[in-house]
Amino acid sequence: MLIRFAGLGLGAASFTTALAAGSNYANVVDPTYDASKFMAEPLTPRSTLVKDKDDIKVKMELFIMKIQADFCRALENEEDPSSKFFVDRWTRSEGGGGVTCVLQNGKTFEKAGVNVSVVHGVLPVDAVRQMKARGKDLIGKELPFFAAGISSVIHPSNPHVPTVHFNYRYFEVTQENGEKMWWFGGGTDLTPYYLVEEDVSHFHSTLKKACDAHDNGYYPKFKKWCDDYFLVSHRNERRGVGGIFFDDFDKKSKEECFEFVKSCAESVVPSYVPLVNKHRNDPYTSAERDWQLLRRGRYVEFNLVYDRGTKFGLYTPGARIESILMSLPVYAKWEYMHSPPDGTPEAKLTEILKNPKEWI
Repeated sequence: MLIRFAGLGLGAASFTTALAAGSNYANVVDPTYDASKFMAEPLTPRSTLVKDKDDIKVKMELFIMKIQADFCRALENEEDPSSKFFVDRWTRSEGGGGVTCVLQNGKTFEKAGVNVSVVHGVLPVDAVRQMKARGKDLIGKELPFFAAGISSVIHPSNPHVPTVHFNYRYFEVTQENGEKMWWFGGGTDLTPYYLVEEDVSHFHSTLKKACDAHDNGYYPKFKKWCDDYFLVSHRNERRGVGGIFFDDFDKKSKEECFEFVKSCAESVVPSYVPLVNKHRNDPYTSAERDWQLLRRGRYVEFNLVYDRGTKFGLYTPGARIESILMSLPVYAKWEYMHSPPDGTPEAKLTEILKNPKEWI
């Protein structure tokens, strides 16, 4: 299951912010981290981040803040200079908050969202049920929790540039008996509108390299998991051409699991941005644009019908709807009984979505 804490934005109150010269972060000299390199100030107070710098929760927060900034700046480099990310730093009264970064109606990206959440509080009964649906046998009805994650969905303007989604997260729950359970999860997957096999091979090869640095068995296992998870069952087709996906990742030490997640998240820019650069200026027809909008409709169907992370977010106190629905495109389309003609590029993609293949 994909729990998109960051993309879902579990917050109550929001405000727009950017690092200012007079901020308390900019005025504090500390070698632990440089907040000016982030899109906004971290959610956890600096004093806590410095004091607990060796805590995995702190390490995860600072890492996802860095990945957010790295990805946003890489995308802005592919965009018209006048198009920049809107930065919305929000807090929730129940605990924690997030940083939602959105670029909309650009030349290259119709909508691009890169979100961080660092939230804590108590899981209500319905959210606990969502966790148990994933196989976690949790003791108690209302449980203290901590979640830190980054989530992104990119909807390009040009139909020849694929959509990408990635999400990496850390979750910790304290049960009624005092026992703490923790795990990492996440993944990266690609949704093209027109199939270019060398592009998909590049994407998968980059993810495989990140996985192989830790265990040669990870990529094939997590590639299959991705194909199985992103299935639009009522259409009998996958959302895209896959990538990697994993959850309940806790079989090794926290540090080893964290290092693996870092490798995966750091592979996003090299796996995806070259595809944007390659195709962002490709010519396209109105018929190709229509096909892009139809495929986006299938993307919406998965996110709203099947994604348990969306449901988790809505069940969490202080759920922030704007950030929960950030992953949805500005424009999408549905046509009654639409089916691409045999032999067309659209039909070729549809066949792959119904029958996933090995790309490397």
